[in-house]
Amino acid sequence: MLKRFSLTFLIILGITANACSDRQEPTIEPEVKLSQKEFSFSAEGETKTLTVETNIPLEMEESAEEWCTTTGDLSEIKGTLQFDISTTANSSADNRWTNITLLGTDYVRDIKIIQAGAEQSSEDEEETDIVEAEASPIIKKLGLGWNLGNQLDAHSNGVSNETIWGNDKTTQEAFDKIAEAGIHSVRIPVTWLGHIGEAPDYTIEENWLNRVAEVVGYAENAGLNAIVNIHHDGADSHYWLDIKGAATDETVNTQVKNQLSAMWTQIAEKFKDKGDFLIFESMNEIHDGDWGWGDNRTDGGAQYATLNQWNQVFVDAVRATGGNNSDRYLGVPGYCTNPELTIEHFELPDDVVEDRLLIAVHYYDPYEYTLNDKYSEWGHTAEPSKKESYGDEAHLREVFNSLKTKFTDNGIPVYLGEVGNVHRSTERAESFRKYYLEYMCKAAKTYGMAPFFWDNGATGAGKECSGIINHSTGEYINNGKEIVDVMVKAITTEDEDYTLRTVYDNAPQ
Repeated sequence: MLKRFSLTFLIILGITANACSDRQEPTIEPEVKLSQKEFSFSAEGETKTLTVETNIPLEMEESAEEWCTTTGDLSEIKGTLQFDISTTANSSADNRWTNITLLGTDYVRDIKIIQAGAEQSSEDEEETDIVEAEASPIIKKLGLGWNLGNQLDAHSNGVSNETIWGNDKTTQEAFDKIAEAGIHSVRIPVTWLGHIGEAPDYTIEENWLNRVAEVVGYAENAGLNAIVNIHHDGADSHYWLDIKGAATDETVNTQVKNQLSAMWTQIAEKFKDKGDFLIFESMNEIHDGDWGWGDNRTDGGAQYATLNQWNQVFVDAVRATGGNNSDRYLGVPGYCTNPELTIEHFELPDDVVEDRLLIAVHYYDPYEYTLNDKYSEWGHTAEPSKKESYGDEAHLREVFNSLKTKFTDNGIPVYLGEVGNVHRSTERAESFRKYYLEYMCKAAKTYGMAPFFWDNGATGAGKECSGIINHSTGEYINNGKEIVDVMVKAITTEDEDYTLRTVYDNAPQ
């Protein structure tokens, strides 16, 4: 039974002397400010405080998990309220998560609680016992990948535009240098917004489709594998790939499936004569706006089932175009490309050809370190105050091993369509960045997966500064050469003495 706390404060309403009994109270727009929308707890267990400022009565629905409790002083009515969230010690090596929920009139907010698993000591590390998985031929072929991010996927005011997010147009020269650097594959995210005609044909603008084909040609000329997808058309359910709307309204779902089929039919027709260097990926990071912590947790699986339907529509549309699309490799993502949600809820589409589907997931754990630069260090040698409370080596191995057990061991290859770590401004922080990327890439190879570094072209240091290669010239930026070299080393080195254990033992001190 979930416990509820009333978080009620005094709302003063003006009442006139001649008020009529049938007069309606004015509607109050909820204004709720939270000190945090998610909390990370250490494995040892601890208490953190949530501060709530609200202009409406609220209730708190506590977690059903006994290891997470919430307490607060309700003896006084206040506009600003504070509640303590406490976790008990987690003796398991696995992370665990739960939600607490704030509820009010026209207001619902889930607050994510994640607790780290117990870190193994260096004496308990398992790297020396890990037998490197025999990767499938397609994973070996993909090798180390790189994302042409914030380029053909960039958009503004509902229209995609290659240069709108600060990158110059990409060139053949850049792709040639990418190949020379030791990268094997390029993921080319494409947003199609603003270049799509009306129903029922949803005709893709010829100039935009031709530009996508031109960039794919750069990859082909450079000897690189390429992945093309539909990218920000599903961003946060804001556009036509509306998972939240489709999961609750079959009319919306039917429209989305019709458009998805029409678009992939056109894209596939454009490339049907291209060789097996080219892979299609159905969609990118599909979620309802809460990054895997939204209605998908409480809707009985409706959003997961809807995405599984969409992946089936994609496979059917591509295969129907014939040519080299009859057996082209196709990438299909799970919900939000989250590894755990994919393992739990993904259903492999039916296919007319065997063993030509790939699972697409992304890995940025712990994202406050890799993307937001909230922390500067990572791993077992990091200073505790400078690293996230979860997501170290044991966590990474656990996630990768779970993907291997669920998919790779059953003949379904997995690629990490996005991985990354932002540029740092100090030498020590950069040393941990390189260690993270080397360890992650070596683990990907060990568990039989291909990683694709997310490069958005952004220079500088700090949050979202993920550029390592200039998209127009191919020149290195942000310490890019050292970053590329360490990832190439992790993916390509065949020396049996180079293992996860040796990478671990050489972590920054």
